[in-house]
Amino acid sequence: MNLYHKKQRWKIVLLLIAILLVAISLWFSNRIVNKVADREVERVEQWADAVKRKASLVNLTNNAFEELSGNERTKVEFWITALVEATNQALNDDYEYTFLLSIIEKTGNDIPIIMTNADRKVEESYNLEFLDTMIIQEVGVENVTDSILKARRNDSLEVYIDRWSKTHPPFKIKHYDDKYLNCHYSDSKKLTDLKKKKDSLFNAFNVELIENEYLVPVLFIDRDSREVLGTNMDEIILDPTLTDQKVKELITANDSILVDFGESQQGVIYFEHSPELKILTYFPVVQFIIIGLFILIGYVIFSTFRKAEQDQVWAGMAKETAHQLGTPISSLMAWIQLLESQGIASDTIVEMNKDVDRLNTITNRFSKIGSAAVLNNENIVPIIEHSVIYLRHRISNQIKLGFTTQQETIILPVNAALIEWVIENITKNAVDAMEGKGRIDINLKQFEDDIIIDISDNGKGIPQSKLKTVFQPGYTTKTRGWGLGLSLVKRIIDEFHKGKIFVLKSELNAGTTFRIVLKQNN
Repeated sequence: MNLYHKKQRWKIVLLLIAILLVAISLWFSNRIVNKVADREVERVEQWADAVKRKASLVNLTNNAFEELSGNERTKVEFWITALVEATNQALNDDYEYTFLLSIIEKTGNDIPIIMTNADRKVEESYNLEFLDTMIIQEVGVENVTDSILKARRNDSLEVYIDRWSKTHPPFKIKHYDDKYLNCHYSDSKKLTDLKKKKDSLFNAFNVELIENEYLVPVLFIDRDSREVLGTNMDEIILDPTLTDQKVKELITANDSILVDFGESQQGVIYFEHSPELKILTYFPVVQFIIIGLFILIGYVIFSTFRKAEQDQVWAGMAKETAHQLGTPISSLMAWIQLLESQGIASDTIVEMNKDVDRLNTITNRFSKIGSAAVLNNENIVPIIEHSVIYLRHRISNQIKLGFTTQQETIILPVNAALIEWVIENITKNAVDAMEGKGRIDINLKQFEDDIIIDISDNGKGIPQSKLKTVFQPGYTTKTRGWGLGLSLVKRIIDEFHKGKIFVLKSELNAGTTFRIVLKQNN
């Protein structure tokens, strides 16, 4: 009966099932992550298409604005020239200028104009009704007088002349003789409204980008100038100098998207996946780590409980065995006394007494399982010699059992009965491994505070794959064994004597060496 082998097979099967479940879960999670990533890329591509359409609309608006702006300048030039011509002709009483004035009335009705002479003195102004309205609102209707209105109006005209000259270059027209006038103008109300709509359309692009909570982090830059056209990345908004560094990071993460604005102007969209997707990518791993830790803690706790239960069962079985052996041992002792009184050969009686003493020793050993072992400072050499002498008479004559030691006296704290049990268990296992023929050597030596006991045989050896499991409960190479002998040996050495026992070396068909290390000063 090999309980350990069955347990090992079940562990392997359960481990393979766990690995399979983890692999399936990771595959499924990875599939979900890939689908979400594809959806995010599709969302960015849809946003890029919207950007292209909006860019086309902005370009169209810009072109229309530039065309209208140029038309307004032509319109102003024509209107002012016609006005001057009409004024000059009006000086000639014979000239009929009614037709020219009708043209002026039809063409120049909404463009603000200021005419100045060479000394920047205002000669005429047209379509500045908004200026009077603004002054009245600032000063108040009850406080407005003609002098205040005129003074404020002249100051405002000076301001507007300087302001308009920056965006609309003035032009000169000949008034009469050598006198020229400078014509200053601005956009008409219609053109101003169109410009506001154009700016609002362009600004809406960034607002839409930043406020779009469903869009992944995006960086939109001009391909040639590398100017940031729009982004919803906080670090770029706060520090635009990080743009190049961020672009390098985004290039390694995802492919970029090219946006053609027309007229040889192109933009590039770089993006990264959302923080939620990054968390989702690592979530299965974190989940398995947490589950693994939970299982590990649970396994340690239940293993501790199971070991405590096993210890109680073992101790109970051992004490019950010792109790059950007590009655037949007492009976055997009585029978030996009866045989001795009947004159049976003394040699036979002596050997029978030895076996009864041995049974008493075994009973004593079992009674100590589950109890705190009492360690006494004793000479370990005669303890081992006593075990060797006892075993020599009870194993095959074809098996040579030898014992060597470097010192005759080695004092250390031990429990003699349990140490003898250890020597006997390992020796009997060696006898079984040699199948009735071979040699067993027990060597005792001291190295500083370490007392070393090597038990070597030339049996069939232990496979390398089993060296770490020979001390596990249930491990045995015998068809009828329980696999508890070496497990008990390890408990006696490790727990009772605070020492160590391990397989020093083992070769198939060459033999095995067990090493026991005990401390002289525990």
